[in-house]
Amino acid sequence: MTEPTSAPPLQVPPDPERYDSPRARRAREKGLPGPYIAGGDDPDIGPALAEERRYWRLLVAMVAVIVGAGFIIGTILALVGPTSGG
Repeated sequence: MTEPTSAPPLQVPPDPERYDSPRARRAREKGLPGPYIAGGDDPDIGPALAEERRYWRLLVAMVAVIVGAGFIIGTILALVGPTSGG
């Protein structure tokens, strides 16, 4: 049985513009081998943050409604008392 040979890594010539990019500089500061940083930069952060705030308010409102409804239903059932048909 023969073992598959692995291809040598692709050698790309250095690009001076990409070397000086903010992403590559931050990667070098962090000691990473390449300019890949998970997450990256959001090109337009303002609208993204506004959307996140809107979703956060919606989440808080939904939790408040669910918890509040539980208290209201529990209070109503406690005031009415057990109603058995017998």
